Amino acid sequence: MDTPTRTPNTASSRLEIEPGYQSGFANEFATEALPGALPEGRNSPQRAAYGLYAEQLSGTAFTAPRGHNRRSWLYRIRPAAVHKPFTLLPSERLVANFAEVPPTPPNQLRWDALPMPTEPTDFVDGWITMAGNGSAEAMNGCAIHLYAANRSMKDRFFYSADGELLIVPQEGRLHIATEMGRLDVDPFEIAVIPRGVRFAVNLPDGTARGYICENFGALLRLPDLGPIGSNGLANPRDFLTPHAAYEDREGDFELVAKMNGNLWRADIGHSPLDVVAWHGNYAPYKYDLRRFNTIGSISFDHPDPSIFLVLQSQSDTPGVDTIDFVIFPPRWLAAEDTFRPPWFHRNVASEFMGLVHGVYDAKAEGFVPGGASLHNCMSGHGPDADTFEKASHGDTSTPKKVGDTMAFMFETRTLIKPTRFALETAQLQANYYECWQGLKKHFNPEQR
Repeated sequence: MDTPTRTPNTASSRLEIEPGYQSGFANEFATEALPGALPEGRNSPQRAAYGLYAEQLSGTAFTAPRGHNRRSWLYRIRPAAVHKPFTLLPSERLVANFAEVPPTPPNQLRWDALPMPTEPTDFVDGWITMAGNGSAEAMNGCAIHLYAANRSMKDRFFYSADGELLIVPQEGRLHIATEMGRLDVDPFEIAVIPRGVRFAVNLPDGTARGYICENFGALLRLPDLGPIGSNGLANPRDFLTPHAAYEDREGDFELVAKMNGNLWRADIGHSPLDVVAWHGNYAPYKYDLRRFNTIGSISFDHPDPSIFLVLQSQSDTPGVDTIDFVIFPPRWLAAEDTFRPPWFHRNVASEFMGLVHGVYDAKAEGFVPGGASLHNCMSGHGPDADTFEKASHGDTSTPKKVGDTMAFMFETRTLIKPTRFALETAQLQANYYECWQGLKKHFNPEQR
């Protein structure tokens, strides 16, 4: 058990924990913000220390196999049940049932970055659903949201009952205070907030923008490495989970819940971030994408983009995932006599891409940080005309560094359906298709 340094804030009765994290992916963590707050040898003693309540938070079925079972025991000032009834909080910006969106065109789609709001907008109010598949009600599929915010969440807390949240900041840092401790997340990092975990987001830079994949299905996990061996890609030790921290505050607060795509609000008379100690393997975590150990070819050709896989949500079909989270970080290209950018391809899976920083090596123009693209099942795509010409005539006798970039992809086995907003917004680039129109005919049957 850890007992980190504590600095009480008497004005707010908040217990701040010095920066620091527990290392590892889905480990059996144990952490307490007050010495002895964790019971020893049991989970639910007759009377918990400090007058706390014991509460189990389960992210999988009770009877899931041990290797897949995810749950944590929380020792908190009040149970999560203590709040007033929820009432509907109308929102036309969110979608959770993708059977109800407009018909999905087979076109390649690309969007400019979402503008920053002009009115005060916090992290939750700043969401807009761009695309997705399946439904939250069926607990299958995902929703892909963008967020843009210019105000911290003040006396307001949120959780999603629909799925776990994979948050990819693009601009602006996020201080995410959760029930189980605080995550400080910068661009180039990601955060994962499990289904049901309550949290609030503060914006130390005043504004923030980024992407969210809300996973309705099986929990994200690290992929098996197969012939790669025991090391490489995302290393488990680089995933960081917070130490316990808690707020003991009373007042007029708001708790917002997301259920089946709808937002609901309830009055709550205390901060729900009141967990003094916890143990288990169901907890929020963050990961620095710059620590990804990229694998590539050192002879000719280059492998499939599955070598860039960070996290996956597995389906019931072996080898086919419900969600793949893939990144394209800085890396060396060394393959000789090889077309080095991503090749032209059509894919049975569907790909939603975003750009955190820099330039994506397959698109010289038009794909901007904060923007997004969608190439659905069997929609042809690949490098634009300028990139193709340069790569076709470049010198491949020496390695080349792809630097100053960070792109990512949410890939799914199921059609990704854009929402009405995505198909009608001014951010949709009507001329995206033109980037391939300049590809020239080089065919000459007399010359090999």
